[in-house]
Amino acid sequence: MDGSYLYEKIAEWVRSEILAGRLKPGDRLPPVRHMMTRWNCTPGTVQRAYRELARQGLVVSRVGQGTCVADAPLSSNHLPLRRAVLVHRAESFLLEVLTSGYTPDEVESAVRLALDRWRALGEQPSPIPEATLRFAGSHDLAVGRLAVHCQSMEPPFTLQIHFTGSLGGLMALAQGEADLAGCHLWDEETDTYNIPFIQRLLPGRRVALIRLANRHLGLILPVGNPHQISSLADLLRPEIRFINRQPGSGTRVWLDAQLKQLGLDSHMIRGYEQEERTHSEIARAVAECQADAGLGLEGAAKAFDLAFVPLANEEYCLVIPEERFAQPAVGEILRWLQTAEARREIDELGGYDTTSTGEIQWV
Repeated sequence: MDGSYLYEKIAEWVRSEILAGRLKPGDRLPPVRHMMTRWNCTPGTVQRAYRELARQGLVVSRVGQGTCVADAPLSSNHLPLRRAVLVHRAESFLLEVLTSGYTPDEVESAVRLALDRWRALGEQPSPIPEATLRFAGSHDLAVGRLAVHCQSMEPPFTLQIHFTGSLGGLMALAQGEADLAGCHLWDEETDTYNIPFIQRLLPGRRVALIRLANRHLGLILPVGNPHQISSLADLLRPEIRFINRQPGSGTRVWLDAQLKQLGLDSHMIRGYEQEERTHSEIARAVAECQADAGLGLEGAAKAFDLAFVPLANEEYCLVIPEERFAQPAVGEILRWLQTAEARREIDELGGYDTTSTGEIQWV
């Protein structure tokens, strides 16, 4: 075989071994003599293949150790390979769980829920150096769907998500730490969503509110609702264990206002001080029998096949300052939200009304 072609085949084989995880960071590549025998070639052909891999940043030569896989072989300099490695690892995981009896739909839902948890914890690595739009704000299942589509938009970009709660999102905008926020804050005095809080936290700034969707908020309960819970008042029953959202979340703001209006003492709710940062974590706590009830989205209850008692229909909006609105990535998000595809995907989550999805209001 022509040596000018063979070195590429050798390099491709080494890349595939790294891709499959059989060669890990720090592992030594096969000696040149071994590769000469394996590929029936000259030492110069093997050395040329190794130099090409070094040029790509996949391997390094170390004194006394030979040529080894680089400690960080999958940097942003070769994103296609980086993502191919991720697909390989995902396929290994899929093989394991699918052979254990889980369905593809169950696996997809579980992965989305796990991603939501990591985004809420804020323990994310620095974003890959590419076009990035920073999101901070309230947890929502549809935001995860939006993030996936951002990678396939033209040009592609990353929606870096940090679930901080609605108030945290607006504060991040005020401090320049986010480009857009997710918000569903209900104002007790005006019986309206979002605008009063925006005017208080972003005074004098013009912002756009893009409607993501209206959402069904209510009580997430065990299958069959064994305790026959139907209202917030039932949470005061001594045998009921409740799981709450964190202060600053739109859900917590709504709950505290409702308890006040109904004259219900939060101190009488067993577990009121137990908090989770996402609707998915609320549903998981109920599914794992850590609580008898939690306040969250119907979509989260559906993801865990739990019972749900609706209590409110709330408005969830993306809040974008005027100076950020002209960014091409924002335009792509708006364009996608106004498509039938976006409405269909959000509707599939359950508990959403997408009639107004993609509508814009300036404040």
